[in-house]
Amino acid sequence: MALFKKTKKLELKMDEFLDTVSESGIIFREGIKHYLNRKVDRFENQIEKIRHLESRADRLRHSIEEQLYTETLIPESRGDVLALLETTDDVINQAKATLLEFSVETPMIPVAFHEELLHLTDHVVNAVDEMTKAIRAFLKDPKAVRNYTHKVYHYESEADRAAEHLKRSIFSNLDLQLSEKIHLRYFALHIDTIADRAEDVADRLGIYTIKRSI
Repeated sequence: MALFKKTKKLELKMDEFLDTVSESGIIFREGIKHYLNRKVDRFENQIEKIRHLESRADRLRHSIEEQLYTETLIPESRGDVLALLETTDDVINQAKATLLEFSVETPMIPVAFHEELLHLTDHVVNAVDEMTKAIRAFLKDPKAVRNYTHKVYHYESEADRAAEHLKRSIFSNLDLQLSEKIHLRYFALHIDTIADRAEDVADRLGIYTIKRSI
């Protein structure tokens, strides 16, 4: 049973919120590509886009929270939805923060690591995409949640492996100073953390889905 079947306006807001989170993943991936290709203007443009998306997501989240309270909607699931919104918002916040770190610290990333970094980024964005699908399922068809959460876990695990492989490549490189290696590891960790945030959402969804079935 759909959670918001009697509140179409709220359902539309949730859809828009999830569209915003999903789009942030796409913008993040494009931002990383532009950074590696040294297309500075395009990279900075992606940062502005993700800033805008984060602001939109925050406005939508607050609007949804206000509507849930003022209209006394879904009291039995309100706390779960509010916690889900907050945890999901952490995903877009982490994506924006990571692009900003690239902009501020401008790490020099040797071409030898580009493919591995893009590979890591792809897994992370896939985890975010499956996460948004899982949330949509939770709101409209809870029985389908597992179809997507297991994919979140898969891509998060793949992101962990890709991050580990990238860090091993970095630290085995003989042409880099230790300080340079530590700096590059820092960015691999930041990108990988986005997938960790998506996994946190999937964990919550698993619990909330069980609660709705009882």
